[in-house]
Amino acid sequence: MPGTAKAGSLGADVRVLRHARGLTLVEVAGRVGRSVGWLSQVERDLSAPSAGEVAALAGALDAPPEIFAGRAPARESEAGVIVRAAGRRPIGDRVPGLTEALVSPDLTDAFEVIHSTFAPGAERAEALSRPTQEVGYVVSGSLRITIGGVTHTVRSGDSFRIRGETYAWANTGAVPCVVIWVIAPPVY
Repeated sequence: MPGTAKAGSLGADVRVLRHARGLTLVEVAGRVGRSVGWLSQVERDLSAPSAGEVAALAGALDAPPEIFAGRAPARESEAGVIVRAAGRRPIGDRVPGLTEALVSPDLTDAFEVIHSTFAPGAERAEALSRPTQEVGYVVSGSLRITIGGVTHTVRSGDSFRIRGETYAWANTGAVPCVVIWVIAPPVY
């Protein structure tokens, strides 16, 4: 349909993140310093924002700019369905020692899947809270995670759930810890 963003496009991702944050077109356009019409065209893939405008959109949506970049070309038959390991979108290093990549094909589902690698010694000491439901599965290594003020150590094969509670984490082990997160609604 003309004027409708395709799943996995920049416009679709902007719209999903705007909705996930409960923001209106007016609010985001104001934060970016552009018109509502311009933002509507971006969301429908009728206008291609400049690199500076993409960075401003990321800031307005409290998302790492990398979420809108790094789209590796997919085979037409795989677009929106398959994400090859080399085609994952990096979503930034907001915390030193934490590397994350989007495993989901895009942000248009009711959830997102993230591949996180926590380097030995990496830590988020200040508790974070976000209006999401999250499940993490530890693929390898171990992680100390504090959820709602209660500290747990999770190891390879363990999983955990966070339902809007505050949480903090640390990799106190000697090897990287790899966790697959499912987060609803998408926050990156």
